[in-house]
Amino acid sequence: MRVRKGGRAPDADEPWNEIIPGLWMGGHVYGGGTQAIVRDEFDVVLSLYGRDGHGPDEHVEHHYAPMPDGPLDPDQISAVCRLADIAAEAVRDGRTVLSRCHSGYNRSGLVTAQALIAMGYPVGDAIFLIRYRRSRWALNNPLFVDYLESGLDVARLLTGLES
Repeated sequence: MRVRKGGRAPDADEPWNEIIPGLWMGGHVYGGGTQAIVRDEFDVVLSLYGRDGHGPDEHVEHHYAPMPDGPLDPDQISAVCRLADIAAEAVRDGRTVLSRCHSGYNRSGLVTAQALIAMGYPVGDAIFLIRYRRSRWALNNPLFVDYLESGLDVARLLTGLES
């Protein structure tokens, strides 16, 4: 495992991992800096980080909402909720979904966890599944775990009060 610049978390071993049937989580880089290029492996791709040439193909449904791997503002939290709803609905319809960010740990984990919660998973189970299926490094941003444990609606209201 190669540790990312800054010495935080190692790159994931795989470009993406299936969390539950039809719901995948991944990043733009993995395994020592290898580039993860999405073509048409998924029906829906949710990107929270962008890099030119990383796909998906034009015919794939793609939603892009760039956001930091840090404190989110109310609009960004709303975007997480919207993307999670898109993911949950697509999975229920039997479509395959990839939620991705840079390394496939935090931003994609937040959306994936919220999609699982929307599908009826308890928060703790959603976080466990993501860490078990993707990486123990997934959701290593404690603020994102706090958002999930508080509920994104509450987190959106609280971050709005700070403005």
